[in-house]
Amino acid sequence: MYYTERLQWIRDCKNITQKELAEYLGIKQQQYARYEKGVNVMPVTYLGPICKFLDISADYLLGLINDPIPLSQKEKLTS
Repeated sequence: MYYTERLQWIRDCKNITQKELAEYLGIKQQQYARYEKGVNVMPVTYLGPICKFLDISADYLLGLINDPIPLSQKEKLTS
């Protein structure tokens, strides 16, 4: 699964709209939608803020793990 699919899936699971996430990032919803659809490549600078907003590990979005571990839980595992 590509990062765009994971991003859309986890956002949908958490009942967060594209508009809400776009506003958090300070961009327009249409711009965010192009990242999620894979039309444009998402800048890596958005990775951290997106993971914080969605409370998931970047490892999940990048496809390194298959379980979307919450950030708070991951911090406990690495301590």
